[in-house]
Formats: sequence, structure tokens, C-alpha cells
Amino acid sequence: MRTQFTVIGIPDSINYILRSQDILDIIKENTFFSGGKRHYELLKPLLPEDAVWIEITPPLDNVFQQYDYYEKIVVFASGDPLFYGFGSTILKRRPDADVFMLPSFNSLQLLSHYLQLSYEDMIMISLTGRPWHELDRALIENRSKIGILTDHVHTPAAIAMRLLKYNFTQYKMYIGEHLGNPEKQRVSRSLALSEVEEHPIDSPNCVILERMYNDNIYRPLGIPDKMFELLDGRERMITKAPIRILDMSALMLPMCNHFWDIGFCTGSISIEAKRQYPHLHIHAFEIRKECWQLMENNSSRLGAPGIDVHIGDFMEEEVSALPAPDAVFIGGHGGKLKEIINKVARYLAPDGLLVFNSVSEESEKLFIDSVLEAGLKLDDPLHITVGDYNPIVILKAFKEAK
Repeated sequence: MRTQFTVIGIPDSINYILRSQDILDIIKENTFFSGGKRHYELLKPLLPEDAVWIEITPPLDNVFQQYDYYEKIVVFASGDPLFYGFGSTILKRRPDADVFMLPSFNSLQLLSHYLQLSYEDMIMISLTGRPWHELDRALIENRSKIGILTDHVHTPAAIAMRLLKYNFTQYKMYIGEHLGNPEKQRVSRSLALSEVEEHPIDSPNCVILERMYNDNIYRPLGIPDKMFELLDGRERMITKAPIRILDMSALMLPMCNHFWDIGFCTGSISIEAKRQYPHLHIHAFEIRKECWQLMENNSSRLGAPGIDVHIGDFMEEEVSALPAPDAVFIGGHGGKLKEIINKVARYLAPDGLLVFNSVSEESEKLFIDSVLEAGLKLDDPLHITVGDYNPIVILKAFKEAK
């Protein structure tokens, strides 16, 4: 039996429903309903006496198993059911179902209209049960307006603190609370980021960030080495800017989604990669505990949020749960180059790339021998010299797709 779904988007107000004869007629003509707990409390006075209510609560497999018993069901969702909403979930889980949508404004649209702020140039992001990644990307891309759906972790205060930590101070914040509920609705206009933490905010809420001025932060391709805090001030403990650019070119990062930086030290490769290609999911590994603070300081100063840092011996690191990397850079190996290459080869995605900078004939030979032994294919090397430093050979290998 193919279930017919009527999905109705509503704000947090019974007055909206009472004003809509279409919604009242649908409620009157049906028996089987579904929605969140908040939706039920709102709609309970309007439901028929024989109404059956299926609460939408995890695990969703159980919810959809209950749906399958009924021929017709009315589902209530918040705002626009296709904007990070339950309507999208129904379409994914029951692609053959008959689905009719009756949307209302989503919360970010309501906030934009309240502020009389045009939103055709706004990028909209959900942090509800999601990581920071898409917000980080929008910030690095210097978007002029960013609309954000929040949750109890990614609160307006937490968002403001993240922007301040990574020096995205060109934004001001608008906050909408209980939008669509005239009795509770409140909008905070044009808050400075430093004011948000002290500002009392109720849930549910959403946020719009608006750029006050264009970002004039210097973001060159090849961050000058002097902009990094170094390990014990040692200038040789960083991949130099010209080499960094060539490494990233060899790694083909614009075409990648997941990148591993092994032996990150100052974090120069990861930070450069994140700033230039903010879509990347980066995992950076380093055995020296003091390098965690280096990465914190350098990524904060240079505006590169969202790098996942792993401190400890890479050979002992559990990486099986991580997505397969499309590209891997080995910046340091602690005398375990062969072992690291063998481990990388096991997890590297098909057609994935591995790059290593060799400063000696011994390390070059070891890399080549280890790569071939691990079943990877070698690409052409690149020989380069920067200033008075020793010549470097950029070595590249790849995992041939089968």
C-alpha cells in the first residue's frame, strides 16, 4: 500500500491555522496525523475525537513503520517542510509516495521579512544536529549574508564566540526568537558579536549574520611564513610558502573532499588548504603535544576554523571510522615513513593522491620503495630549491582505481 502524505508547514502559532480554511478542512477530513510534540500541543484542540497521532521522534525507522499501516496521513512540520524539514525526509525515505506540500515561511524568511532585509543573496545553513563545517565555509568565503538555523549546542552565543575566535569580526548578528508566535516573538537587531554572550536568548531561535564591511584581511595564495607561530622558533620546521603551493597543486585539492595532513607541526599545510579550499574536510595528525597549541594559535590568527586535530602517534590512531581521504600529505614521519605509507595505502580512496617532500636521497628512495611495495603508483617528481635551503623533491603517488 502506498501512503498518501499531506505535509503542512506551520509556524509556532494556532492563529495561523485558524486563519487558514484549507488547513482546517484537511484536519476535519482526516483521522491519521503526525508531527512533533510541540505540534501536537498546538493542534490538539482542533483534532477530531477519533484522531490517531504519531509523534515524530527518533528512531525514525519506527515512525515510518507506523506510517505504512495507513493509506492517508497528515504530517505537520515547522515552516517550510522542504527547508531542512521533514518533507525532505519523507521524499528520501518514501520516494514512491504521493506527497502534497502546503508550506509556510521558514524562520529565516520570517526574520528577513521582520527586518526588511532582502535575502536573495543570503546563504542559508542548518547547524541543527550538524557540525560547524558549512558555517566555517561561508565565513572563509566571506559571504555577505548568512542565515543560520541553530540548536542547543550551536547557539547564537556559541556562533558569536566562534566568529571572534577566528577573527571574522566583519559581521553583525540579528537573532529571531519564537518567530511566528506573536505572543513570544522577539527580534534582536544589529548586535555586535561581543554583545551576544551577555544577551538573554530563548529557544527556538535563528540567526542572520550580515557583513558590515568587506573583509580586508590579507589572504594570499602562499601565506607568508612569518605569519605563522613556529615550533620553538625554528624556521626549518615549516613547509615554506612556495613549496606549500606546489604541494597543494600536486594534491589537486579543489577536486577533493577529504584531506589528511600527517605530521602537521605548525599547521601550515592544513591552514593554507582550509583557507583556499574551505569545502575540504581536513584531519590533521601530529605526535607532538605542543603542536596542538600551535595549530590553535595559527588557525585562529589566520581565520581557518574547522580543522580536526588528532594528537598522538599516527600508527596508533584509529582512522577506520573516518571517510576515506582523497588526498594525503606526509609532512613528518618520525622515522616511520614506510609504516605510514602502508597504512595510508589501506585507507586512501580510489584515485587518491599521496604527496611527500623529500630532502635527501635516502628519504626519496625510501618513499619510492615503500609506495611500490604498498601497491601505489608513482607520478613524476618535481625538483625545486627555495633560497638557501636544501633542494627538495616533491614526490607524488596515487592509488589506482580498480
